[in-house]
Amino acid sequence: MIRALRTAALGMSAQQLQLDVIANNLANVNTTGFKRSSVEFQDVLYETIVSGGGNGGPNQGKPANLQIGLGNRAVSTFRSFAQGAVTETGNALDLAISGDGFFQVLRPDGSFAYVRDGSFRLNAEGFIVTATGARLASELNLPSGTEDIAVGEDGVVRVLLAGDVEPQEIGQIELAKFVNPAGLKSLGGNMYEETIASGQPIIGFAGEDGFGTTIQGFLEKSNVDVVQEMINMIIAQRAYEINSKAVKTADDMLAVANNIRR
Repeated sequence: MIRALRTAALGMSAQQLQLDVIANNLANVNTTGFKRSSVEFQDVLYETIVSGGGNGGPNQGKPANLQIGLGNRAVSTFRSFAQGAVTETGNALDLAISGDGFFQVLRPDGSFAYVRDGSFRLNAEGFIVTATGARLASELNLPSGTEDIAVGEDGVVRVLLAGDVEPQEIGQIELAKFVNPAGLKSLGGNMYEETIASGQPIIGFAGEDGFGTTIQGFLEKSNVDVVQEMINMIIAQRAYEINSKAVKTADDMLAVANNIRR
């Protein structure tokens, strides 16, 4: 019975963690470029009571072990980078990626981070930056007197200056992709950084070598499915309840054993 108490308690902890992740998904349902997460679990050690294959006599070897599991544990959170819905904003500096790839930005310490959130703005120096001020790694600077900006599906940026008839090209936005994007580390602020699990970034341009295309005037919404998250929440709640009942049942059985009299 003591084993049952501990196993059921591990099950309750696992479902509590599951609910924490679901709550974070739901909290970010309207966060631009957010990617939903899910918890991956594994069973833990097994206690072998009787080993299989023992020779109990002629033609009497046991065909299987007698084992009792000791619960489960969370081993990782898997982030799905499936495409989110793309919605129109009309803002010339809003960019969405249709397909694989991340925008590469510079952090204050000089290291790179990667975002799917393409809600860019201009800073006081004319550079294209994120909402938190992180500058695009391509370091595109809009000249003074820019009246219009156009970004093609290939990431090429063209600007129309005051008094000009034809726009001029000022650069091209680079994208990054990873062999295993699920291995990226979340930094908050819609940013990710590379890890050993993700591998090193592959740099390229939109529309080439498997990279997605850039869409101007649109933003990618989160890929959270509210209905599916609600279903997952109900499943986690019911699993938590049944594990709590296992704790109570084990406690009741211990109480009966303690009250046995000769």
